[in-house]
Amino acid sequence: MLGLVFFVLGGCRFTSSDRRAIEGVLSEQSAAWNHGDLDGFLRAYEPSQQLIFTAGGAIRRGFAEARARYLERYGARAETMGHLEFEILDIRGLDRRSAVVLGRWRLTQTEEAGAGVFTLVFRRDGRGWYIVHDHTSVDSDSSSPPADSADASAPASPQKQSDTRADPEL
Repeated sequence: MLGLVFFVLGGCRFTSSDRRAIEGVLSEQSAAWNHGDLDGFLRAYEPSQQLIFTAGGAIRRGFAEARARYLERYGARAETMGHLEFEILDIRGLDRRSAVVLGRWRLTQTEEAGAGVFTLVFRRDGRGWYIVHDHTSVDSDSSSPPADSADASAPASPQKQSDTRADPEL
């Protein structure tokens, strides 16, 4: 009986393996972006009309619209997409099937360079963890590189680079 109670209670909460799985999704997403693989990057998102992006004061709905906007703004080649880094500041499990991720992003090596913050809402189903809502904003002074960066076009040092992602103004 005690084993059943432990199983039920343990199955209802967000765990460290859930956190690692979300970090893995973001790691795969960053690798795809930095190789110019837009479709690989977009695999992290819910492939439905319910997907929501909020950026630049606009609310956009649906995977197809998000993909079209990314193609229009960044293309689908490493030369036009640039190099995107992000730092995960917090991953908070809401329950065993949902979580919120807070982070900072920085895009370099492209005309669309900038920096800012993001909040992602993740859900889990049979296919794993995926993003259902992406809210991204741009720092007011994102045109200049961070003070600790001598060369904005150079990738961040391994200690500072957790991952990469994009959506400064989807």
